[in-house]
Amino acid sequence: MAPSSSLADRLADVRARITAAAQDAGRDPASVTLVAVSKFHPASSVQEAITAGQTVFGENRVQEAAAKFPPLREHNPALRLHLIGGLQTNKAKDAVRIADMIESLDRPALADALARAADSVGRMPELLIEVNTGDEPQKFGVPKEEADSFIRTCRQRFGASLRGLMCIPPAEQDPAPHFRLLRSMAQTHGLPVLSMGMSADYPIAIAEGATLVRVGTAIFGPRPPTA
Repeated sequence: MAPSSSLADRLADVRARITAAAQDAGRDPASVTLVAVSKFHPASSVQEAITAGQTVFGENRVQEAAAKFPPLREHNPALRLHLIGGLQTNKAKDAVRIADMIESLDRPALADALARAADSVGRMPELLIEVNTGDEPQKFGVPKEEADSFIRTCRQRFGASLRGLMCIPPAEQDPAPHFRLLRSMAQTHGLPVLSMGMSADYPIAIAEGATLVRVGTAIFGPRPPTA
């Protein structure tokens, strides 16, 4: 990423790489949606991306998203917000209220909290189950050996609102086997959405069947310094 390049240029470069990766895999580029991960970046940067044609964004923190996105939606009704970070049960109601998709459903207690929140708010976002494909103890995600049972339970509970699966492979490992495992799980359960691949590995994820790729740094640049 060239430091002097504009956000619009970086966004165009990522889109071109997505198109090339899809074509190399014999896929329609339109089958891959870019989720621009705007966490820690200001609303002005999100607006810059919107002006450049981006409509789908990802945020990790409910409180940050709740402050940033409602004002942006007023002037950009096509905007879609994905919550992609580990979600605390006490944030479920706010998450259900503001998100179009929650990508981090990973445990029964959170499923309970989301169901209660949806009843209270009167809407249910689309949901993805996050699978901890590397069984890393420090990461969110349902463990591999529990995933099939949890997916079946959530399909019965949430029906069509459960759209697919998400994963974040171990940083030090080849991501491709993890992407293949997630794709196999999704196929087994008839789930159409696969959220996998980030700035460092999204072309590999696309080759393995990703329908959503989550790209932040390659678009927005390094995380802004915190006070």
